[in-house]
Amino acid sequence: MRRFYRLRAPDRERGTSPVTVRVTEGEDLYVAVGPGRRRMYLTPDEAWALWRCLSEAVASTGTPPDWIRVPITPKSR
Repeated sequence: MRRFYRLRAPDRERGTSPVTVRVTEGEDLYVAVGPGRRRMYLTPDEAWALWRCLSEAVASTGTPPDWIRVPITPKSR
């Protein structure tokens, strides 16, 4: 079963920009940022490493914005 985790980030030019992560058991994850087909496939270990590096880097930029504090419920499509 595939699970999709989605969130829309504010974008100065378009209003919002989609961010999607797809998880399929036994397969690589993919991350899609922005419109179109810009995707990055990651193994679970690569995804954990990206999460760690990105979380530290983003935390160094200041306080998280209010819009990021929403629960994300996985969808099957």
